[in-house]
Amino acid sequence: MKKNIYLYLFLFAALICLYLAVSGSKMSKVNTNRIQTLETKVDALKDSLQEKELRALELQYFSLENNDDALAYYDHLELENPTRYISDKLLETNESKGDNPLVPYEGMQNDFKINKIKVLNHKWILADFSDGKYWGEILIRYELKDDLGVDFTLMDHLLYTRSN
Repeated sequence: MKKNIYLYLFLFAALICLYLAVSGSKMSKVNTNRIQTLETKVDALKDSLQEKELRALELQYFSLENNDDALAYYDHLELENPTRYISDKLLETNESKGDNPLVPYEGMQNDFKINKIKVLNHKWILADFSDGKYWGEILIRYELKDDLGVDFTLMDHLLYTRSN
């Protein structure tokens, strides 16, 4: 009787070991496939990230922050961030009551105010304006003076038409 119990225990242990070996092998294959799939995704994401970084660098080409020649015009003023300073001065023109004085249109829904600003170089700004329903863009020439005053001159403008 003792002999049979040991035999059954041995067979039971052998079956458990066999089961663990087979399931471990299957789990290993599944994990290997999963790792390969994730590595492929990571490679694709790295390529996508590199493309986006190149696109971002391309978009930053016309930008005061990345134009050392244009920034050299403001070295003597010792401004920490000339782009931010100029943008803030332009946004201050929104504080006047009514439409922004640089926008050559009268607001139809509300007053036209400048929303987004792109300082292109040491002379030009591209800005977006809107009244909440209608919008457009303006090209502004600016001059940053030694006393840190900024003069803005409207060069060109456009108002988008609504299609409906």
